[in-house]
Amino acid sequence: MNKISDKAFFRIAMIVGIVVFLLVVLLNKRVLNPPSDFPDFIYKLPLLHAIINGTCAILLVLSLRAIKAKKIDTHKALNLTAFGLSALFLISYVVYHFFVPETTYGGTGIMRYAYYIILITHIVLAAIVLPMILLSFWYALNQKIAKHRKIVRFTFPIWLYVAVTGVLVYVMISPYYSF
Repeated sequence: MNKISDKAFFRIAMIVGIVVFLLVVLLNKRVLNPPSDFPDFIYKLPLLHAIINGTCAILLVLSLRAIKAKKIDTHKALNLTAFGLSALFLISYVVYHFFVPETTYGGTGIMRYAYYIILITHIVLAAIVLPMILLSFWYALNQKIAKHRKIVRFTFPIWLYVAVTGVLVYVMISPYYSF
């Protein structure tokens, strides 16, 4: 029997979401001082992030198709894989931003506005969706399927949007990397 209540896990999920968000803010503000020397593979991480985001988007769509076809085991496997990749992304993202300063978008005109709209919505929704993902998994893993379905109605489209816009942000910013 599970010893953690839904309410307690909700608090845990919110704390994790807030801590991750604050860590990302600190990294982008360069509050933490990285060493001046670091391995070259760090510069390849943005491409890895785009690949992970694209893969997660595909897995999420396949997961939706699987559950609609009542292939529950496939649905679970796809979601666990997407979750694992998202965790890998988060770790890699933190490592990258610890070492490398933020790149400024150099586009102009309508593309500049489009980039910042995509980026800002991506960041805001990424912060919001993390606790939702954790709760979605919590309910599913604890066989609370009605609660799982209820929250996934919101979690799925936001997570998918974050994954797709992660790729778009990379494609749009990559010409402006200085490495």
